[in-house]
Order: sequence, then structure tokens, then C-alpha cells
Amino acid sequence: MNEPPAPLLDIRYLTVAFNGESGLLSVTDDVSLSIPKNVCVGIVGESGCGKSATAMSILRLLPQPDGRILSGQAIFHGQDLLAMSIRQLSAIRGARIGVVFQEAGQALNPTQRIGDQIAEPLMLHLGLDEEEARRRAVSLLEAVHIPSSAQRAREYPHALSGGMRQRVMIAIALACNPELIIADEPTTALDPTVQQQALALLRDLRRKSGSACLLISHHLGVIAQNCDIAYVMYAGRVVECAPTAELFANPLHAYTRALLATTIRPDMPHKSLLLCIPGSVPPPHQYVTGCRFCQRLGRPAPLGSERPPFTEISPGHFVELCPACTQ
Repeated sequence: MNEPPAPLLDIRYLTVAFNGESGLLSVTDDVSLSIPKNVCVGIVGESGCGKSATAMSILRLLPQPDGRILSGQAIFHGQDLLAMSIRQLSAIRGARIGVVFQEAGQALNPTQRIGDQIAEPLMLHLGLDEEEARRRAVSLLEAVHIPSSAQRAREYPHALSGGMRQRVMIAIALACNPELIIADEPTTALDPTVQQQALALLRDLRRKSGSACLLISHHLGVIAQNCDIAYVMYAGRVVECAPTAELFANPLHAYTRALLATTIRPDMPHKSLLLCIPGSVPPPHQYVTGCRFCQRLGRPAPLGSERPPFTEISPGHFVELCPACTQ
């Protein structure tokens, strides 16, 4: 029997912590996920579940000095990104792995022209001279459907709308034809129409380039439209993962079912009331070692302080097997 191909990126048992008032607090707990080549993988969950911490750990872009990676690996082409020197990692950031950050207005440099910010990785990683890099920058702006691209390339970020700034971020992330794109809540603060346009653009360009993608979102609809495989995170842990179609057709964990119940669907009657998940995601200093969704609902965890095992229920469909949450 042929062995399945090695994933492009394999995250193994990642634990991330931040320094807080109560000391060092873990915000992810042994997170593992795999991203195959040419595939879009999504991570979904409410704010505070550890999605962005997981994504930003891959290239060691956690806020400093408070963010720390306590344990784990991120294997990319047989090398552990978390064990590399910053010099080695700098050759991968922006070249082989591109990032679309959550807030384009904050991620872009307000003192540099748009064209210069796109040209920088082209000169740094591809060795283009300044003139050729600027020409390529204009072409990339055209590729992300920004009108009057040559003029826009000479402007500063404040002169662009939020949607245009997000398109610039996508252009920068794709400039060097990376093998993997990390998109961390790429449509934050955009209105719904612009959100759909930005996501469709990212999806189309990624497919043309053959890049894999890790897409972070708190919205299941975004995951459904864009991802081939979905991971559901709750309180720092992956509680379920499956091919996206399978996850939506057969959600096994109570948290996944609750997220689906709170999502607007096209077939819902006008003015339907949306359900709410009781309680809220606990802060990291309140995390228990047992089932954390039982903790939220205020019910005894059937396994007590034991962490529920992460179990494959059907091919490719895994769930944190708490008896109360997977009935």
C-alpha cells in the first residue's frame, strides 16, 4: 500500500503561552494539525480560542516579549520552523510562506508607499532590481483588481479604503508565489460585501498559484465556502476536525453543533431568531484539564479531570471524545 504524501506543514503538539498578570498562561494546549499541498485548511472557533496564536506561531510572529512557544513542532519540508534561527526563518517568511494579517491598516507601514511595500519582498527574496520590482508591484496590484494600479502604487496606505488595503495585503502575501498562505481573519473590520470580494479574490489567486492555505475565521460560513478541511478549536484545543463537507453534514462535538446552530443559513425564514451558546469561552487562567465545554455549560465532566481522547471516528474525522459532548 502506498504511503499518503507528507503534508506541506505538520504542526505537532503546539503549546503557546503569554505572560499575564497571573504569570505564564497557556493559550493553546497540544494543538496538532496538518496542511496538505494545494489544500485550504480552516480553523474556526470563537474569539479567545487560540486560533491566531496557533497561526502566528508557525513563523514565530507572536507578540514580544510576552508570547512564548513552550513546546511543539511545525515541520515544513522536513525542517522544524520552531527550531530555526531567525536568519533561517527570515528566508522563509514572505518567500515560501506568505501572511495576510488580520488588520491591514495596522500591518501596512504608514510611512511607505504601497508599491514599495510590495516591491520589498520581491527584491529581498527574488533578487529583482528596484525598477523591475516596482513594475512587478504594479502588476500585482492589477492582479488583485485595484484600479489605476500605477497611481495607487505611489500612494500611502491612508489614501486607500479598507478593502483596498486588504487587497494590498493579499498582493504582498502572494508576491513571491509562496507554497503556503496564512490568512488570519483576513476580512476583519470589512463590510460583508467587501469581505466576500476579498475572500473570493484570495481563493481564486491561491488556486491559480497552487498555494496551500491556512484560513483562520470565527465564521463557519467562511470556512464552508473556502476550506477543504476544517479544524474546530475551543479554549485552546482542537475539539473536532474533518473534511469540511463531512463536518457540516455530521458534526460530532457539541461545540461544533452549537456553532452551526448560531450560523445564519440561506434557508432560514425572515427574522428568525438565532440561538446563542450559553456562557462564554473561559480565560486561560480558568482552563480545566478535563472537558472545557462541559466546564462552560456548568455540568460535571464524565471523565473528571482527565482530558478526553482525540479519536478518529470515521476516516479523516476526529473528535475530542467526551461522552457528554458527543452523544
